[in-house]
Amino acid sequence: MALPQVAPVETPDIEEVPADDRPWVTIVWDDPVNLMSYVTWVFQKLFGYSRDQAELLMLDVHHKGKAVVSTGARERMEMDASQLHGYGLWATVDKA
Repeated sequence: MALPQVAPVETPDIEEVPADDRPWVTIVWDDPVNLMSYVTWVFQKLFGYSRDQAELLMLDVHHKGKAVVSTGARERMEMDASQLHGYGLWATVDKA
C-alpha cells in the first residue's frame, strides 16, 4: 500500500504574533498612599511572587512610576486589575 505524497506547504511571511493576538498586561502605577511594604505584600499574595521578585516590581512602581505585574489574556488581566483595585492599588490594562 502506497502512502500519499505530501507536498511541502509554503508559509507566508507574517508577524510571529499578529497584533490582535498580542498578550495584554496589567500595569500597577505609583501612588502617594500605599506603603512599599504593603505593595510588596499584595504582589506576593495575588500573583505568588517571591518576596525578592515582589520587591523588584514594587521598586519599579516606586522609581519608574509603574510596573507590569501580569501578562495574558485580556479577561484575565481585567480580573487582575480589578483585584488590585480591591487592595487599593491603581492598576490599568493595556496591550503588551
